[in-house]
Amino acid sequence: MAAIRNIAASLKNAWAKEPVIVTSFAIGIVALLTPLLSPFTHYQTRLNCAVPYQYPVPVRDDGNLPDIPSHPCEKIGPSLEWMKQL
Repeated sequence: MAAIRNIAASLKNAWAKEPVIVTSFAIGIVALLTPLLSPFTHYQTRLNCAVPYQYPVPVRDDGNLPDIPSHPCEKIGPSLEWMKQL
């Protein structure tokens, strides 16, 4: 309880001396916390996981490459079906 009083007294003192600096720190803290509280962060994370960093390059398949799709448009990886339900 005493720690809260000390913090409150420090903030009151800082506001009395330098309100611009206290305001800038408050804006900075809000800017750091906003993405954590935003619902769009969840959707953006899911989109980033579904989109590959490197897009597939067409490769001639001779039958010895089981991990490479036979066609560049072949659907492999996470699906984006969840976006249709928004």
